Amino acid sequence: MTDLIIRSLEQGILRLTLNNPQSRNALSEAMIDHLKNALDQAASDKQVRVIILAANGSAFCSGHDLKEMTKARQHNDGGRAYFHQAISNSSDLMKKIVKHRLPVIADIRGIAAAAGCQLAASCDLAIASEDAQFVTPGVSIGLFCSTPMVALTRNISSKHAMEMLMCGDMISARRAEQMGLVNKVVELSGMDQAVQQMAEKIAHRSSMTLETGKSAFYAQLEMTLDEAYDYTSSVMAENMIKNDACEGINAFIEKRSPQWSDS
Repeated sequence: MTDLIIRSLEQGILRLTLNNPQSRNALSEAMIDHLKNALDQAASDKQVRVIILAANGSAFCSGHDLKEMTKARQHNDGGRAYFHQAISNSSDLMKKIVKHRLPVIADIRGIAAAAGCQLAASCDLAIASEDAQFVTPGVSIGLFCSTPMVALTRNISSKHAMEMLMCGDMISARRAEQMGLVNKVVELSGMDQAVQQMAEKIAHRSSMTLETGKSAFYAQLEMTLDEAYDYTSSVMAENMIKNDACEGINAFIEKRSPQWSDS
């Protein structure tokens, strides 16, 4: 059986590639479980400093495997229990990316649809090729993209999110960049270089600092202004006494490159 996730690690950069192009890298039960396992392994691997999430084939990810989910309608309950379990499992994957200790960059080529758009939006950073397209088409088949909505509304404005969710239209990579759904758009031929450059830049930072910052970033988003400042003030003060903060500040003053201990 072909590996659903291809894993390659080089110089601290882990590339996880969705590898089921025949199904347009749909988030089947097996695909979700394999990706969750790969993320868990990366979390405990001290050699990994940044993760790239990519895909083989014409689609980044086409969303949930609707054929797999439709089969569940044959169950005695019409599939209700299965749908709750399957969608919850998918949501756990998205949360795992957001809560992961490492930065995750989405390398998006081709279509990112429904839960595939959610997957892209759940990553910390995203680079898209000019031919990439994004869509939350559930409304067209009577199924509002409610869980993708969570990731969308944490990336783009309410009006833009509602337009995507209520119209279900395909949007271009350039439009996605304007909305703030992706960081940058590059020609397809330049994707490898653009994604690698971003990953290398992050991989050369202190992993302790990045882990501290990523966790604080998502935590403060859910707080009031006063709560956010109280929380981040405490985080920053604790960060200041870490070895890498001391080393980094000294290196800046001494005009030299810092030597990170990741502590």
